[in-house]
This record gives sequence, structure tokens and C-alpha cells, in this order.
Amino acid sequence: MLNIVLFGPPGAGKGTQAAKLIEKYQLVHISTGDLFRMHIKEQTELGKRVKDLLDNGILVPDSVTIDMLEEEVQKNPDAKGIIFDGFPRTVPQAEALDAFLATKNAHIKTVLQLDVDEAELKRRIAERKKISGRADDDEEKLVKRIDEYFNKTVHVLPYYESQGKLTVVNGIGQIETIFGNLCEAIDAE
Repeated sequence: MLNIVLFGPPGAGKGTQAAKLIEKYQLVHISTGDLFRMHIKEQTELGKRVKDLLDNGILVPDSVTIDMLEEEVQKNPDAKGIIFDGFPRTVPQAEALDAFLATKNAHIKTVLQLDVDEAELKRRIAERKKISGRADDDEEKLVKRIDEYFNKTVHVLPYYESQGKLTVVNGIGQIETIFGNLCEAIDAE
């Protein structure tokens, strides 16, 4: 199985690049953000529990996120691979993901970090907000999400770097160039 973690701060282009990688490598896309938004829209119990947290730019507790992710992986037993987008966000989540995949005789093959500076992130999200109207894209919530990434989530990278799985890719430039660089990193593994 080709299991990939796509990493980067809000607005780095993870969704855009994930769609292209899914098509090329025939992967199942698991985005915790998309799953949370779906649960909120459908007003499930999980959706009700996390709406307040997400609306305020706060991370959902690891246990809830991990349970939801495992449930989603179980729905795709015949997948050629999975691209994890927005997960893991903490070292305990990364450890839990590794342990869970090990029970399926699988592992993370590579971790791709889209590197984008804060000024570019804010510009992109301001543009995206005009189009999508996502509640988590407003200025105050965005600052919280970016801070959350740089203060907490980024600490997961050394975990994967110590395993020799991390590749940093410049996330600024033409979409096709960035995509080519991501594919190069995947194919090099």
C-alpha cells in the first residue's frame, strides 16, 4: 500500500495537490477537515461535539480524531493506498496512526510537507474565503489555525524525519511544478 501523509499549514495547497495525487496514484483521500465538515453538516453526534472547537480554530482531541480516522480507513479495505490530509497533527496521533497501520501490515511510506510562508498563506486563504465562504477562513480563526500549526502541529515533522520519511517541497509556485516535485518525492521512495 502507498500510504502518504500530506502536511502543511492551512492554505498550503494540500487539497489541490491531494486531488492530483489521488488521481495519479489511485489513492483514497482521508481529510480530517473534510470529515469534520461532513459530520457537522449532517449534524451527527461527532459533528455536534466538534463544531464549537473548529469554529474557534481549536484542534479536536486526539481520541476523537483517531477513532474517526480508523473508522474511515476500515471503509476502504481494498485501497491501493491512502493519502492522509490534515492528520496526524500531534505526535500521539502519529504514533497511533503507525500502530493502527501496523495492525493492517501497512505503514506510512512518505510524508510530504508543503512549505509555504505565512504571508502567502494569508493571501491564499483570503482568496479562498471569497470563493468558499468557509467559516474557518475568517481572519481571527485563520490566525488561530496558523498559530496552531506552527506552535503544535509542526512538531510532528521531526517524528517522521527521524524515520527517514519526510520530504519538504516548496509549496509556492505553479500548481503543476509543485505536483511534479511531490510525485518525484513519492517515486524516489
